[in-house]
Amino acid sequence: MKISTKGRYGLTIMIELAKKHGEGPTPLKNIAKMNNLSEHYLEQLIAPLRNAGLVKSIRGAYGGYLLTREPGEITSADIIRVLEGPISPVEGLEDEEPAKRELFSRIRDAVKEVLESTTLEELASHSNDENDSDAFMFYI
Repeated sequence: MKISTKGRYGLTIMIELAKKHGEGPTPLKNIAKMNNLSEHYLEQLIAPLRNAGLVKSIRGAYGGYLLTREPGEITSADIIRVLEGPISPVEGLEDEEPAKRELFSRIRDAVKEVLESTTLEELASHSNDENDSDAFMFYI
């Protein structure tokens, strides 16, 4: 499974919202500027996250976006499923021969476990320090 820019930037949005959780709405413009990303692209990604009930929007001069739940209650799997679809290394798993089906099922299950056990709270509290570069190294 390859996570596209949709999934990566969607995680960026959600991590930034988790960092600001409890401080009021965060405008996408601020997230785009802090991460050197296209505000227009982030606007396209926030809609499915809002439709899935992960974020809500606040209108007005001091508006922006808020998480709908505590950061510890939202997993990276919640976000990736919304933006990337089902978590699966291959399509048509049921059509594979038994040995390959078993392998691909194990890969899928391992990736799901990592995504489902990693919360926004963990991601947001993680340092951006380069000395901590292997802190999120997952071995599957």
